Amino acid sequence: MAGAVGEARGSGWTWRPVAQDPLLARAFHSCTELRGRFYLVGGLLAGGAREPSSETVVFDPAGGQAVRVAARGGPRRSHHDAAPVGGRWLCVVGGWDGSHRSATVTALDTDRGVWEAWTAGSGSCPPAGLSSHTCTRISDRELRVAGREGGTRTQRRYGSIYTLRLDPGARTYCFKEEGCHTASRSGHCAALLQSPGPHPGHQLLLFGGCNSAEPEVAGHWSHGKIKEEPPVAPHLMEKLSRLVSSGQGSRQGPRGLRHHSCSVVGPFAVLFGGETLTRARDTICNDLYIYDTRKSPALWFHFPCADHRLKRVGHRTCLWNDQLYLVGGFGEDGRTASPQGRQHLFDGPLHQHPSNHAVALAGFIDLLQSINH
Repeated sequence: MAGAVGEARGSGWTWRPVAQDPLLARAFHSCTELRGRFYLVGGLLAGGAREPSSETVVFDPAGGQAVRVAARGGPRRSHHDAAPVGGRWLCVVGGWDGSHRSATVTALDTDRGVWEAWTAGSGSCPPAGLSSHTCTRISDRELRVAGREGGTRTQRRYGSIYTLRLDPGARTYCFKEEGCHTASRSGHCAALLQSPGPHPGHQLLLFGGCNSAEPEVAGHWSHGKIKEEPPVAPHLMEKLSRLVSSGQGSRQGPRGLRHHSCSVVGPFAVLFGGETLTRARDTICNDLYIYDTRKSPALWFHFPCADHRLKRVGHRTCLWNDQLYLVGGFGEDGRTASPQGRQHLFDGPLHQHPSNHAVALAGFIDLLQSINH
């Protein structure tokens, strides 16, 4: 990352390449951590592609190796979302299949190495069609689905919220539409965070996907209702705390951002990259935003980057082993997928970044030594 060294030292962060493999070259895919491995499903292999991929790729962050899963019947999907269930199943929800927007659930049984098309249970009220939506785990068998339904001709002027209940034993699922709605959003991200202030609990926040700069609440749970245990990342939390306290970031949140990534690290929501709706040219971004909920009201911190090679859209980030990994996406031209993987670094050595690769990374974030002194 020779071109990013100066910027990284100025802002205290950068991405470090950790893997390079053509199997990682994709965008608008899902990337889900399950049993210490990242499962990449579908996506677009090049900008302008009409047919999504049906591939499933497993990336081992410890060894830096990616392999294609031999399981047949994988869903042909892009702009979908996925979630782990029962420590065994990878459930893919909705997405574009090349001809229409789906609202079905397909699951990979990682024990058996088999894809299964689950069926809708009695009483299920599915959305009209989902793409560029979010699925957030509320419990091991319950997801909160948020986003705009249908295509450009049929979509509503508001965003719907659904509870999706999953039954792995029966291989069934059930959608229930919630009574509340959000702004019409597409290509947003979601983060389940503890509520700041005197009344503890959890809230599901939606970021981006429309022109609004502020997050929107898509669900609130009182203390003790959420049993999910978030990944433990004490060192990364400490480094993020140092970064936002360094005075190097501006108090500015993202406005009009979509198809960016978001990962929850303790009290922080970490957003990176995406496509801005606020300008007609140079729309692919490489900015880092941190939403800090330790105090009420929560605070935004913006850390820009000058290296255009780090621009990403349609990528994913995954938290594992106290590190944040960036996987996939298109680069500055919005069309080229790179076979590289990266980590987001806050301290540690910088590695050379091949200039001919635009995206498709798997990496972790780390703070540079400069902010620790």
